[in-house]
Order: sequence, then structure tokens, then C-alpha cells
Amino acid sequence: MEIRNIAIIAHVDHGKTTLVDQLLKDAGVLRRSEVGVDRIMDSNDLERERGITILSKNTAVTYGDTRINIVDTPGHADFGGEVERILQMVDGVLLLVDAFEGCMPQTRFVLRKALELKKVPIVVVNKVDRADARPLEVVDETLELFIELGASAEQLDFPIVYASAREGMSGFEPDQLQDNMKPLFDTILNSIPAPEHDVDAPLQILFSTIDYDDYVGKIGVGRIERGTAKRLQPIVLCGGVDNRERLTKITRLYRFEGLQRIEVEQVEAGDIVCVAGVEDLNVGETACDPSCIEPMPFVHIDEPTVAMLFMVNDSPFAGREGKFVTSRNLRDRLMNEVKTNVSMRVETTDTTDTFKVCGRGELHLSILIETMRREGYEFAVSKPKVIFHKDENGQVTEPMEELTIDVPQEFVGAVMDKLGQRKAELLDMTAQGENSTRLKFIVPARGLMGYRSELLTDTKGNGVMSHIFDSYAPYKGPIEERKTGSLVAHETGDTSSYGLFYAQDRGRLFFGAGIPVYEGELVGECSRAEDIVVNVCKKKHVTNMRASGSDEALRLTPATYFTLEQCLEFVADDELVELTPKSIRMRKRVLSKEQRMKLAAREK
Repeated sequence: MEIRNIAIIAHVDHGKTTLVDQLLKDAGVLRRSEVGVDRIMDSNDLERERGITILSKNTAVTYGDTRINIVDTPGHADFGGEVERILQMVDGVLLLVDAFEGCMPQTRFVLRKALELKKVPIVVVNKVDRADARPLEVVDETLELFIELGASAEQLDFPIVYASAREGMSGFEPDQLQDNMKPLFDTILNSIPAPEHDVDAPLQILFSTIDYDDYVGKIGVGRIERGTAKRLQPIVLCGGVDNRERLTKITRLYRFEGLQRIEVEQVEAGDIVCVAGVEDLNVGETACDPSCIEPMPFVHIDEPTVAMLFMVNDSPFAGREGKFVTSRNLRDRLMNEVKTNVSMRVETTDTTDTFKVCGRGELHLSILIETMRREGYEFAVSKPKVIFHKDENGQVTEPMEELTIDVPQEFVGAVMDKLGQRKAELLDMTAQGENSTRLKFIVPARGLMGYRSELLTDTKGNGVMSHIFDSYAPYKGPIEERKTGSLVAHETGDTSSYGLFYAQDRGRLFFGAGIPVYEGELVGECSRAEDIVVNVCKKKHVTNMRASGSDEALRLTPATYFTLEQCLEFVADDELVELTPKSIRMRKRVLSKEQRMKLAAREK
């Protein structure tokens, strides 16, 4: 049976996972219970909740006499490390672009990687049934992007398929679509080359991702570059970060059939396989025949740009809600994460209960935080900070992001004003449709922290932003951060309507009545640029005196509840976010008011 290996790459929400759903349905590999399920490849709870792909997924379909291995990749740039590894396993890519939005920054990032690795592209223009679709213009924009990225003559001659993945339609003209995915399947067979394979050569498998199963343990996923893999075959693991060699064997061998892993006795070169039974397997390592040990070069992964401190929770409520609360629990979990998440770094600090975690962006780190919280871990994290470098001349450089914002025309001035304060430089400004404008900026990564919520406020919820790492550039100078202070709890207790009523004049509150708080916890945002200690647990003293009008019901302003990402954006340098399986709280690093005043006096 012939083989084709493809990856689907696109920007967030351009329809990758929906397209994979339709390919699986047309190939007839879904069980009856799975046919009506949307985004069936998003198996992770967080992925289904947020509507984004976080981890790459493998599947395989049989079309005629050809077996097609498909990899659904993340669209967000923060998970670019996943995409870079996946491209090692495939021979071609389906570049999916929205028929209205066109090529976005993340599209550019992944496409550049694919073209550098000489992968064969197919362009799929999705959502052509949208009322505001402009498929022919989007094709021209895509061609310009290919030229700009230095594509070869062969890569510039890419085939184009128009589709509506949601409706299960595809075709070679935007106004002549068939009610199936046959045009896309035929294009894959005709355009993507079969993998070069020598089944008689010594075995060589490059592992690009690591999966885990409760029954068989760690599972390595990779492509067989040459030879034939057999169950119980002895192998030597080599290469990787530490480049050490060790003898082991393949306990179990799987390949993908639809959404399932099927156990097999042997698989030949060119196919994508799963190998179980190798406990200390790491991403980027090569499995070789003991008679011919040749590690393969692994793809370069871009360096992290954002760092946070993860530390043991030491608040008065520590240990009440979490299952894993010690520094050893925290250290083991972070070290395990690094084994599979190659674009993340974990460094120890001068204290045993604090670890420095570096990632590709705020979303990259917040997904790790949310995953750990759901697993039962209890810990605290600091405000995200960008990672500064020094060039060969000793000059400090900082990460810059390419920012794209789609916004209605009447809000362009407000957006440019706010970004100007954040040291952004306007690169391009183009009209999108009748009343929409696309703005492109180069902006320091630290200038984007906390900006998303401001954008939604300034544009009345109509602004859409996406950004991607561009380069390191000389330090742009100080950027004014949060202009408001915090309302800090005066004592430990339960919040009362009486205390909240007299505190709400100072700013907006994060709590309603009857919520346990502790001294030093943030209970609201102050309307001034200073921190104010408020007593939200204060209760009204009971007397036998009554007066007309003074005992009316207290009217409280509705509380503002923050998501995890909003908490990370809100906290200042001297504040922390406390995470438990049931709660997300914000607090001061130093809980006692007296100690905070002593520290402030000492710094002056």
C-alpha cells in the first residue's frame, strides 16, 4: 500500500480540526457514535473549552489504495515548538487559509518552517461560503507570502483547493464545489510525494512527539526513515539533547487507523509509528539498529521569550484544596513537562521552593498552569516577564512581536494611540472589506502584556488581535504598566455585604459577600495609582437603636471575576497568583501590611 504523510497548518480558528473531521467522515473511519461530534480531534478538555488545538494529533485514513497519515497541528504561535517537530514526520503540508482573513502571522511562521524543510505545499482556501469571502484575493496574498518567504520555483507552483470544511464541500473553483472531499483527496495523492524508503536498510526512527498511556507507559511517535520496525526488536536510542546511547527493545508497536492506535507486528519505512516500552525515551532521540548507530539531526526549536516563577503556595489557605502541595511535587511535575514540551525550559533558583519556567508566550505558560491545577497541584506564580538578551556588543536586546489587529474603522485611532504608548511601530495599514481595517505593528513583547483586555474595551469587543515572535531588537525603553493600584484585604475572614459596601467606592471589587479571604489577598482594583488596605470582613455592630432610612438594604456593585490569563496580566511585580484545583486568587508577595511598609521604607 502506498503512503502519504501530511500535516495541516493554519492560523487559529481557520478550520483545521473541522477539515480533519470531514476527511475522516469521507474516508468512512468514524464509528456511528462519532459521526455527529464536532472537532473530534480536540480530545483534551482544555482544547474543547477554548476551541483551540494545543497538542498535535495523529490520525490515518485509507483512500483507494493509499494510506494517508494526517497530523493536526496547533495554530497558535505559543505552541510553535509542537509544529516544528511535526514537520519532521511529513512530506507535505496542507496550508489552510480563511477565505476572508487570508494569511495571518501564525500562518507565516509555520509556512516559513515548512518551506525551509523543503515540504511540498497544497493551499486550501476554507470558508468560501462566507458572505464576505474573497477567495481569489486571498490566493494572490498567499502567493505574495510564498515569494516573500523565499519559496522555490516548485513550491510556488502550488495546487489550490477551495473548501467549506463545515459543510463537507470542496472543489477546484470557489463557485463549483462538490458535496465531498474527493478533490482534496485527489490533490493529496497527485501532489504529495510518497516517502522515500529503503525497507532493507538498518532501522532508523526519529521520535518527534511523546504520548502516554496508563497501561503501556510512555509512547514515542515518529516516522521510520529506513528499515523495518518489528515487535520485540532490539534497538539503540541515541541523539537527543544529551546524545547518550542505551540499548533497549520495542515492546509494542502501533500504527494509526482512524482515531485509534492498532497494535501490529511490523511496520516498514515511510510510515508513522508508535513505539511503547522505552521508559526513558525523550523527544528528538533516534532509534537505530544496534549494527548501525546513526542519530538523526533534530530540528532547531526557537528559544523561549517569557519567564515566570513557580513557587510553593505559602498562603494561610495553603493545603486546603490541593492534592500535590510540596516543592518535590512541583519540581517533579515541571521536570516531566520539559521531557515532552521541548520549547519550555525549567531552571532552579537559589531557593528550593521556587523554579523559573520559560516558555514561548503567556498562553503557552497559562495552559501548563491550568493543566497542573486540574491535576490537583497547588502553587503560586509570579507576573510573566520577557527574557532579555545581550548581543555581541553588550547591548541589551528584547523580543519583538509582529502584531496584527483587525478592527472597525472608527476604532483605529484609539488602537494606534494605546499601542504608541507601548512603543509599537506601525508597519502597514490596509482595508479589509467595507468597514474593517487591518493594522500591522512591530511591538516589544512586554508591551503586549495586559493589552488584550484594553483592546476589547477600546473597540467595544470588535477588535481581533494575533501576534508572533519576530526577532530580538535593542531595548526600547521603559513602558508604563498598570496605572491603578490594588485593594488589599485587611484581615482574614469572610467578606460581608457591610464591608464590601464601604470598600466599593475605592474601586471595582473581585468578590461578592460570604467569600473567605486572608490578610494580604487582593480583593479589588483601586481607582488610584496606589494600594489601599480595606476591611471587607467588617460587620455592622448590633444595637437596639433603629433609625428611619439607615437600615435599608445595601446595594453592591456586581463583582468582576477574572480568568487565569486576566489574573496573570493584572498582577504587579510585588504580587502573585495563587492556584489551587478549586480557586484562583491574587495576593501580595508579602502578606503583612507592616512588613510591606518596612520593605518600602528600606527601598527608599
